[in-house]
Amino acid sequence: MEETHSRQCLQSDSLPAGLLKDLKSRGLLDDTLVIWGGEFGRTPMSETEDGRDHNPTGFTMWMTGGGVQGGQVIGATDELGLWATEDRLHVHDLHATILHLLGIHNLDLIYHYKGRPENPKINEGSAFTKIAIG
Repeated sequence: MEETHSRQCLQSDSLPAGLLKDLKSRGLLDDTLVIWGGEFGRTPMSETEDGRDHNPTGFTMWMTGGGVQGGQVIGATDELGLWATEDRLHVHDLHATILHLLGIHNLDLIYHYKGRPENPKINEGSAFTKIAIG
């Protein structure tokens, strides 16, 4: 299982690396926001013999390009990696932050949900402005 996991990690790592190299070589990285993550994290410990459970309380996302200054680490988890302890964000905050980085104020975005006009602020999202833009 460890051999398979290592091989899959290497394959997975090559995809964003190739994308970033291509965008940079074409001069598009500064104008393209690249986000890597998932809709949930994984618990740091095995829940069963089959692997780890979903963990929405402490997981990683990364962003690059789009003017985001590289080399930053924002936030922290407890020593196990189970709970976010610093600069905790809700997924609605992440959405508002993405819009902010794209130059769109979250209240200016209107979308329809169940027939009602909504925007990220209605769902309590706020842009995380501690992200330094280079």
